[in-house]
Amino acid sequence: MDKRLTPARPDVAAKYLEGKVEADRFVAGEEFEISDGVTSVRRDPFGGAMLDTQALRGERVTIYDRNEEGWAWGQLNGDGYVGWLSDLALYPPGPTPTHKVTALRTFLFPGPSIKLPPIDTLPLGARIAATNITDAFLVTHSGHYIPRQHVAELGVTEPDFVAVAERFVGTPYLWGGKSSLGIDCSGLVQVALTAAGIGAPRDSDMQESGLGRTLSEAEQRQLKRGDLIFWKGHVAIVRDGNTMVHANAHHMATAIENTQDAIARIKAAGSDVTSIKRLD
Repeated sequence: MDKRLTPARPDVAAKYLEGKVEADRFVAGEEFEISDGVTSVRRDPFGGAMLDTQALRGERVTIYDRNEEGWAWGQLNGDGYVGWLSDLALYPPGPTPTHKVTALRTFLFPGPSIKLPPIDTLPLGARIAATNITDAFLVTHSGHYIPRQHVAELGVTEPDFVAVAERFVGTPYLWGGKSSLGIDCSGLVQVALTAAGIGAPRDSDMQESGLGRTLSEAEQRQLKRGDLIFWKGHVAIVRDGNTMVHANAHHMATAIENTQDAIARIKAAGSDVTSIKRLD
């Protein structure tokens, strides 16, 4: 089983895995909601541990274990990723979200004025339960305010996921990142596809095995907008016949590159294209 997606350790595991894995005890877990705009999901329970991914406000997570240092171990209900989160970012689940953030990022205000100091920054894709919508603001169930222009109902989807990815150009590269404050290659693909209403796994190897169909050599000579190019540990999104967009450590940012130049550069660094997939 993939450890990234399997909430099982020698000492504790999810109840639904009983009989499939070995563990000292099995627990049903308790569901919580991410309260911070963005919170880290780490490989180990300390602030300096590797950042594997991030969870966004409104996401639900099932927690199976806690330690005395304020860390909780669980599984994100959306993409199934397993890791350690700060207990401070977890709240009992509130009302079912009704809206989502559609701007790259927006602010959460304590009252109905943009002159007030914001209490948090919310990324694209964050989910909110609304109790009221005025001409200027969405009012959350917790009594906070978000500019109305920056949100939409959950059912609203972007028509072109590539255009969503293009909006991240210039965003700093961050391993495990999923927001416009920092994002990695597979995070960019996942966030962009999610905005378009298309479910996607978190990491590039999962995306390569789980998304679309593999193009033939003939088809690869005529790439289309939205095709995904995979290398070992990397993924890029085709914009047109000549260019692609990807979050990458070469530029330390999300950047648009000539596709063939990028393929040659990455090959020179020791990695060949492993597949090209199409989402049709």
